[in-house]
Amino acid sequence: MHDHRGDGAANQRRLMLALALAASYMVAEVIGGLWTGSLALLADAGHMLSDVFALAMSAVAIRIAQRPPTASRTYGYYRSEILAALGHGILLVCVSLAIFWEAWERIGQVREIMAGPMLVVATGGLVVNLIGLAILSHGKHENLNVRGAWLHVLSDALGSLGAMAAGFAIWAWGWSWADTAASITIGLLVIHSSWALLREALDILMEAAPAHIDVPAIHREIASLPGVEAVHDLHIWTITSGLVALSGHVVAADDQAHGPLLQLICDHLHDHLGIDHTTIQVEASDFEEPGSVCADASALATR
Repeated sequence: MHDHRGDGAANQRRLMLALALAASYMVAEVIGGLWTGSLALLADAGHMLSDVFALAMSAVAIRIAQRPPTASRTYGYYRSEILAALGHGILLVCVSLAIFWEAWERIGQVREIMAGPMLVVATGGLVVNLIGLAILSHGKHENLNVRGAWLHVLSDALGSLGAMAAGFAIWAWGWSWADTAASITIGLLVIHSSWALLREALDILMEAAPAHIDVPAIHREIASLPGVEAVHDLHIWTITSGLVALSGHVVAADDQAHGPLLQLICDHLHDHLGIDHTTIQVEASDFEEPGSVCADASALATR
């Protein structure tokens, strides 16, 4: 059994630690960007500001998701994590558009940039982001909300690398245009990192089948089990990251007892596909029996 609430507490601790790191260094990058005149540093600071909001939003969403189900919200509050992930993606896009706008305003302008301090501040930002990535790496594969926060920090780390490269180019060769080029590159990286996150969050909210699950193949697997005559109205969706649900109707052969068939199907879905949140209605082949709902405690428990 997978304990989503236990994972939630651990993920919340990781997010709060990453939040403290991002918030503390964001101030340093804002001061450094204003002092050195570097747009790349200010762009990275703006992205780090979005990190602070995103990490805070993630931590709050995980806290809300740990609330137990109610009479009106029978699935509980798990989807709050998906809403937070969607918010991450939207925020990333907004940050990138702001970076592009400021870069456009600077094209053709000649500004004096203090390359040495810029390089030092950007290097410090990279170190902080690498620490944040290490903190969040454990939960990013199991939780879309944490993955969204991890992507924020990753794109910020890439932004710090871009600012470092621009600072070195200005210091070594006097290429002041490298600052604007680095900021545009940062914006493109932010857009790229947000696309997959937005798509996956929207798929979950639209109750699409998880990307790793082949619905027609599962349909064939269930239909091939002994005692199963037909399968229809099969639905597979994601409640929250790592919690897949399935429902469907199974037509039993004439001589097949419904109880054992029900257990066979639930066991197969658990053992071969890792799907535990299962509701199956077994019907007689003549469709005249009222049918029964697959609802043993292990099949309906949320994990």
